[in-house]
Amino acid sequence: MIVLIAPENDVPNEIDILIRLFEEGLEYYHFRKPNKDYAAHCEYLHQIDKKYHNRIVVHYHHELVNEFDLKGIHFQEQKRKDHIDNPSEYFTGLNMFGKTISSSFHEPEDLESCYFEFDYHLLSPVFSSISKKGYEGRGFDVNHIDKTIIGMGGVTPDNLSKFTKLGFKGVGVLGGIWNVENPVEVFKKMKVFFS
Repeated sequence: MIVLIAPENDVPNEIDILIRLFEEGLEYYHFRKPNKDYAAHCEYLHQIDKKYHNRIVVHYHHELVNEFDLKGIHFQEQKRKDHIDNPSEYFTGLNMFGKTISSSFHEPEDLESCYFEFDYHLLSPVFSSISKKGYEGRGFDVNHIDKTIIGMGGVTPDNLSKFTKLGFKGVGVLGGIWNVENPVEVFKKMKVFFS
């Protein structure tokens, strides 16, 4: 399983690259743009063919699931801590039927003890980050945790087997795609590993 995280700030040809990645089989695109307001989120989504909307997970403005046929919503760590203790209240007014719910974690213990059943969990940093300088990898081994855990941090086509050995069911990639010369070719190599 490959989860592609959006670059925080727009990159040149971002939408064109994203559409090519969808054409190559990208199934999980985490739309994480903290600096975009609701209207800018809508504008971004309108640039993408509707047939790909069901592969997009939003980090901000979860109410977008009511307006677009999205894959699901994602809770960053603080938002999870703020809202998941009373989840029934949070989900009122959100059309979540058939949608995924995921969350970010930075400590395996928090992930293991979390009682809320997320569809999958992002855990970072497994290896030193490509996109965040100074974000050192911690080599988490999650083989003992019976949940779907996606490893993030330092993902390249060359270290995917290290993630699976550590018990991850997939990878979350940001810099390993957006900071390379040919993102589509790199994605295709990663996809071969997970197929």
